[in-house]
Amino acid sequence: MKHIVLSLSILLCCAVYVNAQNATLSDADKNTTFDSPKAKSALKFDQLTIDYGEIEKGSDPYRSFAFENTSDAPVAIKSAKGSCGCTVPEYPKEPIMPGEKNVVKVRYDTERVGSFAKTVTLVTTTDETIILNIKGKVHRVENKSVPKQDDAAF
Repeated sequence: MKHIVLSLSILLCCAVYVNAQNATLSDADKNTTFDSPKAKSALKFDQLTIDYGEIEKGSDPYRSFAFENTSDAPVAIKSAKGSCGCTVPEYPKEPIMPGEKNVVKVRYDTERVGSFAKTVTLVTTTDETIILNIKGKVHRVENKSVPKQDDAAF
């Protein structure tokens, strides 16, 4: 008998748990839209990923991510951190006014040969986190020296 009561108790608890997981949205939740200020990004970037493509070792290391402050208030970038020491961001330190445009400049160490995929993590004064991505492949520079001529040919 104890086993039956215990089994029924467990079954009842499971039924209550499952029912709680399927609860419907309240009227307040139904009226919430994703157009609220917290859902929109204050800084709108033209692109979040830049592909360097296939480049030679020592090529131009800089790329720029353009953005605009689309909010109604000034927004500043509190921090910008590359995923490793080979990726260094430069960002505006002063607040970006509403409607103002600016750039985050990223430098990748193009002396490193091989494929890469790195990120830059930005944190704004609105406590928003934005991830910028760079990728590409750095090739070793081919030795293009002039072939040595045979002295016997003269």
